[in-house]
Amino acid sequence: MSETPMDLSGQLLIAMPQMSDPRFSRSVSLICSHEPAGAMGLILNKPVGDMRLSEVFDRLEIAAGPRGADPVYIGGPVETERGFVLHPAGDGAVPGSTPVGDSYALTATQDILENIARGAAPLRFRFALGYAGWGPGQLESEIAQNAWLTAPVSTALVFDTPTEALWDAALAAIGIDPVSLSGTAGRA
Repeated sequence: MSETPMDLSGQLLIAMPQMSDPRFSRSVSLICSHEPAGAMGLILNKPVGDMRLSEVFDRLEIAAGPRGADPVYIGGPVETERGFVLHPAGDGAVPGSTPVGDSYALTATQDILENIARGAAPLRFRFALGYAGWGPGQLESEIAQNAWLTAPVSTALVFDTPTEALWDAALAAIGIDPVSLSGTAGRA
């Protein structure tokens, strides 16, 4: 009997409390792509200190507009100089946007940043530097080792929940109290 490959594209990945890697401690990530060759996601709740989008606009010589005060997030430890805009599908998509599940898109072009700087669509977005990546079978193995929980994504969690409350809110959305979580994996 062959096992159906796991596809977590468009799902949330929530770090378990015992996550020892500080880059992922209490993190909530959106899995943007999950294939047999590996997985790619964006951490949603780790701001880059006090960095604001206006600094990114300055580096790219884009005139900062009304969204310059928006925070910049650490998307993950891979390609940390590369920027990604996560936004609702259809809201501000430009050529080169990649679908993420049914509801979102990921865009890594300067065009979308120019639109944002002008105050044009997308109106709801998260801008992240870098991404989280997993090799073939790595994410599945980490889930089996009880490092992560998975959960459906919602627009309210991604775009409306304050960064510092996102981990607790993502757990609450699937009916889990963080105090009740165990670091021990089990099999039924």
